[in-house]
Amino acid sequence: MELSGEKLALSEIAAIAYTGDKIQIAASARKRMAASRKVIDDIVARDTIVYGVNTGFGKLADVRIAHHEIEALQLNLVRSHACGIGSPLSEPEVRAMMLLRANVLALGFSGIRPEVVDLLCEMLNRRVHPVVPEKGSVGASGDLAPLAHLALSLIGEGEVFFDGKRMASADALKRAKLKPPKLAAKEGLALLNGTQAMHAVGGLSILRAQRLANLADVAGAMTLEGLRDTPAAFDSRLQNARPHAGQTAAAAHLRALLEKSEIRESHRKNDPRVQDAYSIRCMPQVHGAVRDVLAHCEEILATESASATDNPLVFAKTGDVISGGNFHGAPLAMAFDYAAIALIDLMNIGERRIDRLTNPDKSEGLPAFLARKPGVESGFMIAQVAAASLVNEARVLGHPASIDNVTTSGGKEDHVSMGMTSASKLRSIVDLAENLFAIELLAAAEALEHRHPLKAGRGVERAFKLVRQVATPLRSDRPLSGDIAKVAEQIRAGKFDEL
Repeated sequence: MELSGEKLALSEIAAIAYTGDKIQIAASARKRMAASRKVIDDIVARDTIVYGVNTGFGKLADVRIAHHEIEALQLNLVRSHACGIGSPLSEPEVRAMMLLRANVLALGFSGIRPEVVDLLCEMLNRRVHPVVPEKGSVGASGDLAPLAHLALSLIGEGEVFFDGKRMASADALKRAKLKPPKLAAKEGLALLNGTQAMHAVGGLSILRAQRLANLADVAGAMTLEGLRDTPAAFDSRLQNARPHAGQTAAAAHLRALLEKSEIRESHRKNDPRVQDAYSIRCMPQVHGAVRDVLAHCEEILATESASATDNPLVFAKTGDVISGGNFHGAPLAMAFDYAAIALIDLMNIGERRIDRLTNPDKSEGLPAFLARKPGVESGFMIAQVAAASLVNEARVLGHPASIDNVTTSGGKEDHVSMGMTSASKLRSIVDLAENLFAIELLAAAEALEHRHPLKAGRGVERAFKLVRQVATPLRSDRPLSGDIAKVAEQIRAGKFDEL
């Protein structure tokens, strides 16, 4: 992939994050970076006072830095800010972070030398992955602590993962035949200011959430068939009367999944039920609303992927260097909190469907808790309890991080986004949701066993076969935790994406 500062789709970011695909800086971007670097070099030569070039940072911005201490300033900035806490970010998250940082630096507003960005690209290409602790960012001035750990590895300090081992960065760079640079004026700040850590963690989570929005249709359609409910509420005329894009798409997907259903035909006539429960009937409206939220979040992330989030920014055409607040993570923090709320509601409706499958008062003739011998056996009783616990945990995590604020840096940075917290919470909610929908798929597949020999819709039958590849029918009680984990892994692997 050639980086020039253009927008990156989540699918493009994921392609680099999860594979060994390589990146490089485009020639056009190299020219822009060189031009902005010349502006910084001229400032240093003239000894003009510019924030971050020859001043301290944050509350210390009023401290003038002598010419001979400018390089030490940048080095100390990176070292002092590398104070992250907790477990390292995953390899895909770090790769996404490196890709995004290289892309925004390629815009040419940061005053960094092209060769420094080239090294960042080569570290990614040669799979030298910085150890980046996941906690310690408040999301303004961007993700300072996480990006400082990335920068620390770039200059041959700190730690990285390389060849399957955690080791000193200096050793890994030497083995990868890469030479760490000495940071020049403003380059430490250029590497640290930005939203790329929260973007990486939250962006990959949004992609997984989009997969779940599609999967919820699959699981819901399978549940509908297991309950012998009706797809009448998915009629295109109803959707066209309220034409939200997500609702229309979800209804069309549900109709396709349920085509040629023998189960549907078996109760088309003389069924005394007039309407199904909301958790079945309102799938297009709820699943569709989640789709729309995630699409909006994806638009925000696409814009951010091609946005200069450094401070100050260098405008080479005029020679101006302007301090601002593009590093503030508010757009992403709010988007991730919004996505979290939407995903929790997707879990809410999924859990209600699980309850309908297992509750003998609601399950339309299915055996209690889907057990073969209810009473002697408990079947899916505790699987529904587990689903309830997952929803509870997700609801607790759903409190928006972006509504919080803690003043930092001696009062100079008095409003922050908490975007990294929003991103990491979203990731946790996605983990919970994948397991919840694994439970629905298992329960719905078990319900279909009780509707045999009638076949479900074509798409539902394909989903049923996928589930049965890893989980056999529940002929008698057995531990279900392994089945849940296997189906959740199928979900993460995209096995249901094409249904």
